Amino acid sequence: IRSSDPAAALRFLDVGLIILALPFVVVAGLPVLGYVVGAGAWIVQRIAGELVERRARAADDPRTEIGLTVGSIIARAWVVGLAIVAVGTAGSRDDGAMAAATILAAFSIYFAMNVLLRSLERTNRP
Repeated sequence: IRSSDPAAALRFLDVGLIILALPFVVVAGLPVLGYVVGAGAWIVQRIAGELVERRARAADDPRTEIGLTVGSIIARAWVVGLAIVAVGTAGSRDDGAMAAATILAAFSIYFAMNVLLRSLERTNRP
């Protein structure tokens, strides 16, 4: 994250809301194991995605940029998918469902913020 990025708060709103929701999950008596695993998998894949995206943008070769981007998308999908299956198998089905719901909610926020920020970037271009 660049400190000069005015949209950093919106860009990472999904991560912030996932972290802030933990006390509500605990108080509501929802499956905490599933939530923690889902939230952890989401945050790990978001960090990895940001790091790979920076490296891809810095690449001189367009094939390297595309390869890194596509590889990152596939690997990140596998990380969250395997986390859901693992917690559903090691814990209970409710834990797996909670992990899936957590990741779905985080992805929905992430997707909406990406659409919003990209449209704002396009309108602000000279």
